[in-house]
Amino acid sequence: MHTGQHYDEKMSRVFFHDLKIPKPDINLGVGSGSYAQQTGKIMIAFDAVLEKIQPDLVVVVGDVNSTVACSLTAAQRSIKVAHVEAGLRSFDWNMPEEINRVVTDRLADFLFCTEPSALVNLQREGVDRKKIFFVGNVMIDTLLAQKKIADESPILRDLHLGLKPYVVVTLHRPSNVDDPKLLKKIIGMLKKIAEKMTVVFPVHPRTQKNLKKWHINGTGLMLIEPLGYIDFLKLISHADLVLTDSGGIQEETTILGVPCLTLRENTERPVTVEEGTNRVVGTNEKKILKAVSEILRNPARHPHRPKLWDGKAAERIAKILTKKL
Repeated sequence: MHTGQHYDEKMSRVFFHDLKIPKPDINLGVGSGSYAQQTGKIMIAFDAVLEKIQPDLVVVVGDVNSTVACSLTAAQRSIKVAHVEAGLRSFDWNMPEEINRVVTDRLADFLFCTEPSALVNLQREGVDRKKIFFVGNVMIDTLLAQKKIADESPILRDLHLGLKPYVVVTLHRPSNVDDPKLLKKIIGMLKKIAEKMTVVFPVHPRTQKNLKKWHINGTGLMLIEPLGYIDFLKLISHADLVLTDSGGIQEETTILGVPCLTLRENTERPVTVEEGTNRVVGTNEKKILKAVSEILRNPARHPHRPKLWDGKAAERIAKILTKKL
């Protein structure tokens, strides 16, 4: 089932095509709206689905509004919930995703964790140890399965990048893009980096809307439409550096061995810092520019692949659910 929370052509349908995911049996088509509107629409529509299908289990992934909405609806009907990517914590209650994670984990019957910190967090919160399973990372399953296909992508040629050095930027978190002063400051900082090397910036629809609304000029940056999974994987694989506020990209760059600077004050994925290529630098311009200079001056870094990030997380999840149900 696809809730339709992510509905933009470049942020939704293209992934079904790139990853050869079958057309959803059910599409709730909820579209945009505030947190409450979106969550409420999903709950109402999903409740009708549960009434009709009467499933034994609902599997939810990650920390988006769909995750918490479907978990709440299933729990109210006494239907078991399995949460993939359970236990991740930023400890930042200003992030909607943190609320979604904590509520979902409280409701879940099966909690599938990607990294050791998640196990610690859940046990500290009093979750029954029998419900917690360390299985690895399904996003890395996808990356490893698609890497060879991505290597054939023509995106570097299409963007005329050739062999010259470049940085990739992604920004979509409300804390960064819904504040006009901060967004303007970040764009100004990116322009300084662009004086030395190409800055490729696939612009999220939310970010694009705000750049237009506040008349923030991105001249000097290579602003492009959001990319499909395959093209984006190729783009970051060959980047000299990635600047992002995305959790998933912190994980992907760790596996790819590409330096990553996280433009946030925290991360719910500490293993990417402890063992991977990620550094959390916040939004302080001086700190970011200093980190960029250090990395470009001394790029060699050999990350350790986190435990169980081996492409077999989904198999472990399927095995556990088959046995337990």
